[in-house]
Amino acid sequence: MSSATQGQQQTQGANQKVAQLLGEAISQVQRVIVGQEHMVEQLMVGLLAKGHILLEGVPGVAKTLAVRSFATVVGGEFARIQFTPDLVPSDIVGTRIYKASQEGFDVELGPVFVNFVLADEINRAPAKVQSAMLELMAEKQVSIGGKTHPAPNPFIVIATQNPVESEGVYPLPEAQRDRFLLKVDVPYPRGNEEFEILRRMSVDPPSSSPVLNPEIVRDLQRRAEDVFVHNLVAEYIVRLVLATRTPGEFNMPDLTSVIQIGCSPRATLGLVAAARALALIHGRDYVLPTDVQSVARDVMSHRLVLGFDAVADNINPAQVVERIVAMVPPPTPVWNNNQQQGSPNHQQAPQPDFH
Repeated sequence: MSSATQGQQQTQGANQKVAQLLGEAISQVQRVIVGQEHMVEQLMVGLLAKGHILLEGVPGVAKTLAVRSFATVVGGEFARIQFTPDLVPSDIVGTRIYKASQEGFDVELGPVFVNFVLADEINRAPAKVQSAMLELMAEKQVSIGGKTHPAPNPFIVIATQNPVESEGVYPLPEAQRDRFLLKVDVPYPRGNEEFEILRRMSVDPPSSSPVLNPEIVRDLQRRAEDVFVHNLVAEYIVRLVLATRTPGEFNMPDLTSVIQIGCSPRATLGLVAAARALALIHGRDYVLPTDVQSVARDVMSHRLVLGFDAVADNINPAQVVERIVAMVPPPTPVWNNNQQQGSPNHQQAPQPDFH
């Protein structure tokens, strides 16, 4: 067996072990959460891609419970912050406190200096708190009294918001929505899931067990960054984003009046990062167009700004993204599974090419 084939098989074995580990972590969260498989998988995608996540759903659909269970499984420090209209920035990032014994000021860091921050009902916080969160999410650091304090590594903000809330709500500005890698809609459970929730949670609710730790998470994040993206897959990602800016050039002239502002380049980078993470979860070291299509809705929909008429007609940005994904043709993978000459029992791992 050649050294190239041996190395390829070792890589494939390592990828399968990683996929098994991530699958175990996801299944531990689903011991507590009934259904919501998409939300749980996207939480793991966001973690591996080093991105923040926004969960949107009505009260009572297990958003907070899912994040708390996820933090337990992944390990590291966790803090929940309940956002309210009277919150001030020092409540979350910290402040300077005068200490008479030192005859000077000392910095008291806030609760955000943990690996996982659950920002509960983030859209109820006023503008000053949103701006403090913006620096934290974009730069992963906080400035207090002229000094910069870095956030721990890994660091991820998972925020929740209620779409039907109307009192004491400050809608997230576009700049802050753009900082979230993923925005996941959390629906009501189906009928059989509702029955399982009643059976599972009404007597002795289950709990999840730790599977990962911060050191393993950092290694998995590095592995996700090394996942291969073919040039044609990268071009496909670029075309998806360009189609939100100039839909007429992609045979969708009817969307020109629907989309007021298309996706930013951060969406392009987000699609690559999220697709790489999803490929790693599935045990692959290369990205397929189906990975991009699976994450496109959650990466792109919250970055679109629709026109006034489209909003009045109750057009959902997710529907616009699904239309774009359906209209922009992806590259076709061509599988090469050549046998090693002279060694019919040893096959190389299949690797796709595209055309």
